[in-house]
Amino acid sequence: MSLPRCKTRGSLPAVARAIAALFAFVAMPASAHPLAPALLELAEREDGRVEVTWKAPLLTQGGASRRPVLPPVCRHVENRPGVTTAASATQRWIAECGAGGLVGQRVGVAGLDATGTDALLRVTLADGRVAQTVLRANAPELVIPARTTRTAIAFDYARLGFDHILGGADHLLFVFGLLLLVGGGWRLVQTVTAFTVGHSVTLSLAVLGYVRFPSGPIEVLIAASVLWLAVELASGEHRTSWMRRMPWAMAGSFGLLHGLGFAGALAEAGLPDGDIPLALATFNAGIEAGQLAFLLAILALRRLLGAPLAALPAWSLRVPVYAMGSLAAFWLLERATTAGF
Repeated sequence: MSLPRCKTRGSLPAVARAIAALFAFVAMPASAHPLAPALLELAEREDGRVEVTWKAPLLTQGGASRRPVLPPVCRHVENRPGVTTAASATQRWIAECGAGGLVGQRVGVAGLDATGTDALLRVTLADGRVAQTVLRANAPELVIPARTTRTAIAFDYARLGFDHILGGADHLLFVFGLLLLVGGGWRLVQTVTAFTVGHSVTLSLAVLGYVRFPSGPIEVLIAASVLWLAVELASGEHRTSWMRRMPWAMAGSFGLLHGLGFAGALAEAGLPDGDIPLALATFNAGIEAGQLAFLLAILALRRLLGAPLAALPAWSLRVPVYAMGSLAAFWLLERATTAGF
């Protein structure tokens, strides 16, 4: 099913472009990514002591900070060497938590409501059992259970991927640009599937450690991909560029790039090796679910508002594409400055 066309030559689908304007001006935050999640890892020893690892991104919203909250029975007894990078700071220490252990105790992260981000929590008990979850502003604590199911772990990481894609305005804007480029129907299915395959490949390779790129240049290139697509859309439908002839090839190529950006939400959090396969599969499933939900919402709006939006004057129909390009240019300059280019 193709989207309705405006009668003026070289114009994009009227309904899609009108919805794009609403999306661009209302839904886009100034920053294209939610802040990365923090990681709190507790490893219980048989002597009652607990090895604590706390990794938090240096960038916080409005200067707000996050901090781990350990059970009242735990007391700080020994510092361990930490690591600070351009993106995050990792602290390590030993806590004495007594002979009762961590089961039944409350552990959490304070400040999630102020930063608007999540935190990954992993607790390894002395007998080898693992409790793991994603802490959020509305659930910043966890009472350590005797046993955690893999179903619960899978659900947490799927939700993390879902939240990440819906909070990543640049990724969503690129997907929307694909819709503007190809319209609907089978070409849209082919193009979005190619994008999915592309970012799934590099997400897997990056999280498993087979490829490694600095996050700064990747974020710059992601913004450049959105800008390039906006320029192509602004050029008009009369062009016969490779992006229009083979949109699936373009989407798959740029998908490889976007996958490296998705990987940052897991790799920068420093997930333990033992949980990477499960986290990778369910996180990626969450991304795809969020992407599908976004496209279905746009198509539902097309059906609901098609008649009034199709009546917009021709000159107004180019506003969404220019808005898309302006946002992409802003992100490109902002990220290039931050990365020191």
